[in-house]
Amino acid sequence: MALVQTGVVVLDCADPEELAEFYRQFLEAEDIEVSIDRVDIRAADGIRVAFRRDATATPPSWPRPEDSQQAHLEFLVDDLDAAERAVIGLGGRSVSAGEMPGPNEERVCADPAGHSFVLRHAKPRP
Repeated sequence: MALVQTGVVVLDCADPEELAEFYRQFLEAEDIEVSIDRVDIRAADGIRVAFRRDATATPPSWPRPEDSQQAHLEFLVDDLDAAERAVIGLGGRSVSAGEMPGPNEERVCADPAGHSFVLRHAKPRP
């Protein structure tokens, strides 16, 4: 029997209901659990993300060079342009300027609360 059943990424934010709705729509999540200071979502593929209320939460200031990124989420997508448009349409923003060259094509975005995440082009499965 495994010691750890699963992991959950938890983002602190001032308004967990609002931020959870952004990610619920982006991830097309159906499973939502709401408590007083936390909202958990689970997408169809099993990814789990939670949002914890922190009245003093401030957005990370990355990509300023003097600040670290601390942590970020990464989402594998088939179509970078479509995923980036979805993020912007849901109230997020693009942080990277256009396509970044290299073998791992990716785009950096931020959610409405300022948490950064990466859209990475998914490699075809064998």
